[in-house]
Amino acid sequence: MTKDMWNIPNILSLSRIAIAPILIIILINPTKYNSILAAVIFSLAALTDWLDGYLARRMKITTVIGRFLDPLADKLLIMTCLIMLVPAERVPAWVISLIVGREIAVTGLRGVIAKEGIVISASNLGKYKTTFQIAAVIPLLIHYPFFGIDFHNIGVILIYLALVFTLWSGIDYFVRFLRVIEVSAK
Repeated sequence: MTKDMWNIPNILSLSRIAIAPILIIILINPTKYNSILAAVIFSLAALTDWLDGYLARRMKITTVIGRFLDPLADKLLIMTCLIMLVPAERVPAWVISLIVGREIAVTGLRGVIAKEGIVISASNLGKYKTTFQIAAVIPLLIHYPFFGIDFHNIGVILIYLALVFTLWSGIDYFVRFLRVIEVSAK
């Protein structure tokens, strides 16, 4: 790896990747304390997603490895938590299967078309998808009621909204791909 990999935005992305196994360990036993701890750690990690992008643009240090690490770190962090919430019975497995399936399909398509030199930029739908996923994970991690707030039900509502945006953005990505292929075939 080159020295330009070791900049603050990339280190923040790498930190999100490193946090994923820590969250697995915490969520193996999703007690009330562990749930709050996981929610705090996840929330702080999610903030680094915004911060690394902001710093990369502000400091003008976007790198190829950063463009790879940032979405990888986001997906790994979010999918880790969602998958760990299934055995805790906080979210239905079928919902997480659809979300993970979409992520794999779009990531796979990106890899294939990148080899062809085709770039399809992320849409606002993709940003909404990530926002709703993060917003759903936090209350689902908290799970237990605090201060009269039913965090679990809030998380369930948000995960269904996240599912809608996840599937919608995936369909949008495939449609935009087909349009690019159609235009390049002419």
